[in-house]
Amino acid sequence: MGNNLILGITKIGDLLVNNKISETNVDKEGRSVSLKIPPYQRPYKWTAKNANQLLDDIIEAINENKEVYRVGTLILHNKNNENKDYDIVDGQQRVITFALLLQALNQVLEKKNSENKQEDISFLSEELADNDYNLHNVLNNFRVFERRINNIEKKDELKKFIEGQCELVVVITSDLSEAFQFFDSQNARGKALYPHDLLKAYHLREMQDLSAEKTEKIVKTWEDCDQKELSNLFKEYLYRLKEWIKGNRSDELTEKNIDMFKGITAKDKHPYAQFYKGAFAYADNLNNSSVPFVTGGKLLKPFQIDAPVIAGKPFFEYAKHYFDILADIKDNDKYSGYFINDNEIVKTLDKYYSHGTGNRITRLLFDTAILLYVDRFCPLVPDKTDLNFFEEFVKFAFIWAYSMRAQYTNVGWLVAQNFITETSKKEGLRNSFNIYRMIADSDSPNVLLSKLSDNLVPLESIKAEKKVINKDKDEEDEDKIFVNYLHFFKAYKFWEIKDEPK
Repeated sequence: MGNNLILGITKIGDLLVNNKISETNVDKEGRSVSLKIPPYQRPYKWTAKNANQLLDDIIEAINENKEVYRVGTLILHNKNNENKDYDIVDGQQRVITFALLLQALNQVLEKKNSENKQEDISFLSEELADNDYNLHNVLNNFRVFERRINNIEKKDELKKFIEGQCELVVVITSDLSEAFQFFDSQNARGKALYPHDLLKAYHLREMQDLSAEKTEKIVKTWEDCDQKELSNLFKEYLYRLKEWIKGNRSDELTEKNIDMFKGITAKDKHPYAQFYKGAFAYADNLNNSSVPFVTGGKLLKPFQIDAPVIAGKPFFEYAKHYFDILADIKDNDKYSGYFINDNEIVKTLDKYYSHGTGNRITRLLFDTAILLYVDRFCPLVPDKTDLNFFEEFVKFAFIWAYSMRAQYTNVGWLVAQNFITETSKKEGLRNSFNIYRMIADSDSPNVLLSKLSDNLVPLESIKAEKKVINKDKDEEDEDKIFVNYLHFFKAYKFWEIKDEPK
């Protein structure tokens, strides 16, 4: 850590009642603070279970006669040493919960003795974002504490212990990137971070030259994304695509193989690094200039899945770019997005083939093929010609991916990897080839569609398939959705009818 770091200890009472840090390595008498919740902070997600556990731990510490009870770390960002506003980078969940606990104690004690006036916890007047987590958990946890405290006999003793003997280790820095670095290193000691969290920490370190305001804006965009979906974007889509394009099998994205997403840094001077940095810089500068507006030209895509990532700020833009494209591809609303709009294949898959491991894996192959096609051949704002080519590709991508589903009784990851890497050809499986490498090696949609026409062959109507395709199951349901996905093999002439042996 740099020279901006200040370390301290604070009692909960000092922090939330007296609005000060008890003591730091540069302020033996402490320092006044006004705690702020920055816009990039995640919602308040501590539930009643977490609140009850904290109170139980405190009561246990009292019963064990602990002189000091350390309750965690608080990381604060102070932009200006003369300003008393301190943004909470880490520790928000715990601080809000302690504030609710003290406020509940104060109200119960005041009701018990109206002459014993208690001060409100000023931190609770801080505004939280208007979302379901904040609206529910703040009020619910406060009520949990009120009910629990009413049943506690020694309320004054509990309040005194919380304010005077519960302590937080405090880290203060004026450098926001440094604050995030410390946050991620602290969390890494306590629990395994998701790969996308580790990548966030790495790329924040590459943003040292950015102002705190720009860094906050970038981090808020990242945090505003659904974190589960963001994690899936990297581990299920981008990672697997990068491996499959190269003809490799993809295992699991972990901290051991995330280097492919660390990319090219500002210090890299090799010709290949300069080429990709130059390509990104050109597209970025053009898109942020008045040229597209004046000329009526299209914006340029600054990213490609099979190209190296550019470290720092571009990485966060890269993540948001693919997060939005994937959301578009997975949303079949006919009024939303550019790509998958009221598609009859997708409606069938969404309704009847969305559950089970085999269906999930097959759908992932279908979606990743579409994502790679859009990345390579569709502009940011596609025109009618682009979309016509795209719709034709969707049919081929479906035939390719669901050829695997139709020919196997059980589909797992070994089956899927064999299908992609063409190992299944040895078993006589039809349409087993690496569509991802084919997309990456094609220079235009026309070339790709021609290759697919040459490589995709009809399925044989073997006994296993005849069990699932018959007159009853090949019909449309009331929503005009085909009950059986194999209908589309017949509709697109990829179903080879053979006489059943007598």
